Amino acid sequence: MTIEDIENEIIEEFELFGDDWEGKYEHLIELGKSLPKIDDQFKTEDKIIKGCQSRVWLHSEKRADKIIYTADSDAIITKGMVALMIRVLSHQHPQDIMHANLDFINKIGLTEHLSPTRANGLVSMIKQMKLDALALS
Repeated sequence: MTIEDIENEIIEEFELFGDDWEGKYEHLIELGKSLPKIDDQFKTEDKIIKGCQSRVWLHSEKRADKIIYTADSDAIITKGMVALMIRVLSHQHPQDIMHANLDFINKIGLTEHLSPTRANGLVSMIKQMKLDALALS
């Protein structure tokens, strides 16, 4: 599946909730709960994403020309946000990750419903994922 295909799938999922942001947050929390556990060896200081208010650990590796991400967070909404980003960007080619527009974030209304600190954290998350893709390309 391409990044765009996954983005469209997520947009459709969030459209099911209409304007119900409580439902959308619940969905985000469920995504966070379903995030596979990051290996404890990667929960180190150097894996923490700078710019996030919560602690978010991100591990990136390249397998068969694709980037695989694993992550964890100590905050439930943030964990859902990183789960969403992993769903979109993991198992993709580095060039596709680096050039992804990630328009789905605005289309589902996420940025306008996040606190400024969480919105900044999301930007930091995306930046780190793209930098890791560049470093591993």
